[in-house]
This record gives sequence, structure tokens and C-alpha cells, in this order.
Amino acid sequence: MFTGIVQTTAEVIQIVKKTNFQSHALRMDETMRKGLEIGASVAHNGCCLTVTKIDGDVVWFDLMQATLSLTNLGAVAQGDKVNLERAAKFGDEIGGHSMSGHIMCTAEVVDVIESENNRQVWFEVPSSISKYVFDKGYIGIDGISLTIGAVEDNRFCVNLIPETLHRTNMGWRAKGDSVNIEVDPQTQAVVDTVERVLAAKKV
Repeated sequence: MFTGIVQTTAEVIQIVKKTNFQSHALRMDETMRKGLEIGASVAHNGCCLTVTKIDGDVVWFDLMQATLSLTNLGAVAQGDKVNLERAAKFGDEIGGHSMSGHIMCTAEVVDVIESENNRQVWFEVPSSISKYVFDKGYIGIDGISLTIGAVEDNRFCVNLIPETLHRTNMGWRAKGDSVNIEVDPQTQAVVDTVERVLAAKKV
């Protein structure tokens, strides 16, 4: 489980590609590596990956075909930075909202509006996901727990404070970029339950 509070970004320093599979290595600082072991879970842009090798400050992860095709990690290149969050432990403060690390889809950045001490970013999601997107609801974007600012059809925006811009990749996301989306699981459960109940009543 993750909280959606991204701890830092880390650079991808090497990528090894194979058929329908690849591994990549990140250079992780001492704080992020503390207590880290092979088999541990670390979210990359919100996607849960497993540590496969630790070599000093370089940590390796494997990505299966499903991960490469469903998330933006398949497009990450050497030198790019990704958002990182270590798995939550029992007793940790949940500063964001509960997240599984299972990405539902990607969304395109369709507009970025800059103002003093604020950055508003608009995204467009597939129509199949838009039913889970509500004004003032929670959403995971590249692993960041954020509150939805406004919704217009299949588009929604978030407003980003300087701390989020400093700590995550939202500081340099631009129009045309692809981000990973995980909808709030509680919202998804409520919407799906209501749909099933209404469908049953029509039978």
C-alpha cells in the first residue's frame, strides 16, 4: 500500500530491454535506500515495482509487458526522473489517500496554467475512467495523491503548490506528456456498486 505522498524523484541511469520485458536502474539516495531489501515494493510514478538488485546506490527493478503497455514507464528514457514512494508501513501517517500502486490508465496533459505560487494542470482521461473523476475527489497522478479542482467532460484539473512542484515531476510536466492514473479505490467501489444496483433493478 502507498499513501500518494511522493518522497522524491530519482534518475533512471540504465535500461536493459528484452522481448516484452525490461529492467531499469535508479540512483537512489541514502534516505530512500535505508532498510531497502530485494523484494521490497517501491512506487515509480505511482506504479508498484519490486526491487530485484541493489548495488551501492543503484537499485534495479523489472517491468513486465503489462506494465510497459499500461503505464508511462515504457516511455521513460535514460536520464529521465521518476516519482518515488516507498511502501507504507503500519503506523505510518496517511498524508494523502490509500493507493494500491496499480495503474488504471494514462492521461494526457492538455493544458498548463501558470500563476504566482500555483500551477494548474489539466488532464484528459479515457471515457471509461471519467465516471470515477469528481470535483474535489481524490486521484493519483504519477503516484501523487491530489485533489481534483474542476471537471469538464473527460477533462479535469489539479492545482499544485510549490512543495509538490519541488518534490515531484509535476514541476516540469508539459502539454502532451502522459501521466499514470490511479483512481481513488473507495470512489471506484461506490460508483461500481451503484451501477450494479441500478442495472439489477432494470432486469
